[in-house]
Amino acid sequence: KPNSKKTSVEKLEDESLKVNLKAPPVDGKANEELVEVLSKFLKIPKSHIMIKAGKTSKDKLIQIL
Repeated sequence: KPNSKKTSVEKLEDESLKVNLKAPPVDGKANEELVEVLSKFLKIPKSHIMIKAGKTSKDKLIQIL
C-alpha cells in the first residue's frame, strides 16, 4: 500500500505479506521501496527480488531468486 504514514511488513494468514510503503506510486518509487523493504525483511540482496506481475497495481507477484 503506497502513501502510508510508515513503512511496515505484515505476514497474513495465507502466508502472503502486506507491505505498507511511504513512497507514492509515481515513477516506480513505490516499487523501488518495495524491493528495498523486502530485501531487508527477508535478509537477501535486492538483486534477488523481481516483481513478476502487478508493477502498476497494489497487488503484486514477487519472485525470489
